Amino acid sequence: MKALVFHGPGQSAWEDVADPGIQDATDAVVRVDTVTICGTDLHILKGDVPEVRPGTVLGHEAVGEIVEVGSDVRTVRPGDRVLVSCITACGRCRFCREGSYGQCRGGGGWILGHLINGTQAEYVRVPHADLSTHLLPGALDSKDAVLLADIFPTAYEVGVLNGRVRPGDTVAVVGAGPIGLAAIATARLYTPEKIIAVDLAPARLDAAKRLGADAVAVAGEAESLVADLTEGLGADVVVEAVGVPETFEMCTRMVRPGGHVANVGVHGKPAALHLEDLWIKNVTITTGLVDTSSTPTLLRMMAGGRLPASSMVTHTFQLEQMEEAYDVFSRAADTGSLKVVLGGQPHDVLTVRPS
Repeated sequence: MKALVFHGPGQSAWEDVADPGIQDATDAVVRVDTVTICGTDLHILKGDVPEVRPGTVLGHEAVGEIVEVGSDVRTVRPGDRVLVSCITACGRCRFCREGSYGQCRGGGGWILGHLINGTQAEYVRVPHADLSTHLLPGALDSKDAVLLADIFPTAYEVGVLNGRVRPGDTVAVVGAGPIGLAAIATARLYTPEKIIAVDLAPARLDAAKRLGADAVAVAGEAESLVADLTEGLGADVVVEAVGVPETFEMCTRMVRPGGHVANVGVHGKPAALHLEDLWIKNVTITTGLVDTSSTPTLLRMMAGGRLPASSMVTHTFQLEQMEEAYDVFSRAADTGSLKVVLGGQPHDVLTVRPS
């Protein structure tokens, strides 16, 4: 089969690799229909995630069809159309029993495209398939559904829920890429008083306004805008969705006393934590890897038209155009890309079987 293979920092190729097969009784093999590229994939290519070994197939998000299952798989079967989650969950370890699937110690967590071969391929092996795949309603378009593999649960869980967004809050989202935009969309579910989006790219700020931001600012003007809109108090919740030291430190300056900074961005370098300023402000700072425990809820909401998925997809490609898609996504400031989606073949409309 063909797959996008990582060969070290700055090096990858769409090339022939061996087809995956069942290795454990809880595995499933999925024929990939639709994939997308994540900002984390770009971090891997930059060398920010050294755990990824050369020779690994990248990608951790997909929609596809089950073609083979192991003997212990109970909830999906060949022919089922499924969402492949970015997080794999064994369901048995201490963390899985607490719903913290991202910290799974039973051979799960974030492993696809990280510790084992991932989804940017024609086929992918999915360990612990019962908890790591989700049956999809036939009426849900694949290019929308694939956004539930990572960006929507990540933004919602690590940004909105960890940030404790409440009705009437002022929420600042720093970084209006796909994760930041999904944070804006899901923060609106909690009826904050206002949402402020911060980015460097005018096109992304325009997208933020379309998805519900009440005010936008370029990075150099963000702190003064937040101060003006909150009478100098600061934002109740600040979501960091970039992953560089400068934006993290800016977030800690924009938060009000007693507020929350929810870090979602993937950081490849150390960021300063200015406790000399923060110790007296009762500020809560959270970090996190998504658990995807919210995926079933978000799936129902998307099927009901409650999540603005389609407006986030700016470019579509065929699977074999993977390298071109990476180029477009990596140059977002020039191309205006938000989310790129590859594949997306027509499918039959099927009814989801009861689990």
